[in-house]
Amino acid sequence: MVITEKKCAVIGYGSWATAIVKILSENNTPIYWHILNDEVAESIQTTKHNCKYLRDTELDTSNINITSDINQAIGDAQYVILAMPSAFMKSILQPLNVSLADKYIISAIKGIVPDDYTSVSEYLAEHYDATPSMIGIITGPTHAEEVAMSRLSYLTVAFPSMSVAEHIGTIFQRPYININYSEDVIATEYAAIVKNIYALSVGLATGLGYGDNFVSVLIANCAAEMKLFINNISPKNDRLCSSAFLGDLLVTCYSTYSRNRRLGLLIGRGCTVKSAMNEMTMVAEGYYAAKCIKYSQLRKGVTLPIADMVYDILYNGASARQSMRKLSSILQ
Repeated sequence: MVITEKKCAVIGYGSWATAIVKILSENNTPIYWHILNDEVAESIQTTKHNCKYLRDTELDTSNINITSDINQAIGDAQYVILAMPSAFMKSILQPLNVSLADKYIISAIKGIVPDDYTSVSEYLAEHYDATPSMIGIITGPTHAEEVAMSRLSYLTVAFPSMSVAEHIGTIFQRPYININYSEDVIATEYAAIVKNIYALSVGLATGLGYGDNFVSVLIANCAAEMKLFINNISPKNDRLCSSAFLGDLLVTCYSTYSRNRRLGLLIGRGCTVKSAMNEMTMVAEGYYAAKCIKYSQLRKGVTLPIADMVYDILYNGASARQSMRKLSSILQ
């Protein structure tokens, strides 16, 4: 299927959605931007700034059409970019009655679908008429804040077909964006999901007062555990040291922009899980991912002690200090 026009629907209005719109608008791409927050929509239309996310980023609104009607946003678009938190995806898509069968679906969501315990691409293939060969993802290591500042960043575009992946990559090409490609959607997508759990563990350790020496060992073990899980679901994957895997893990574990690291940091410093979640201004996808991976059939008996520790702290009320001390005795 060849598409010459590049009309894009962007669903979501947070930091990553805003950064994506910045990229697209710089490429003079017609954008249908689905925004459910009236204050945000008005601020973009009147000041060219998102008043809640990436406030300093000025957007070229000449090719941006803002709507709260998801059917209007998606209707005429050839590309649909999903950039909302995974926790809200089902409710946001619920009014959708426009067919997705002839559209490229690009998930920029680095999270799991709560309650369904499936990835976004798996959920769309099962519950909507999206064509599997036209569902893919874009992933990092890329924090929206640095994209907003036009700092050199790397994206990975994953689709079942390399030719489709390369076609999709043309949408996101900018002088400050380098693009890698992959045909392994499931491995790339689940790597983007589980690295959030590991960033939470690093935040926990830092909040508890552990130093760089321990944190470096923890991250090394996180990388090994992540490799074990990914190899289990995609045995032929050989890109675990690439930017979409190790690179994304490292930036999420170390960066001050990482919301998952911040959630762990708050809990490590003594906040309850509930109070830490309430203090967060953005969704930490690792919270939902921890529960999914704990019970995922994809594990098939694989032991993931770091991911299990995070789950026990988040959902079973386990002591962060005692859990980290116990974990430290088995790290290598």
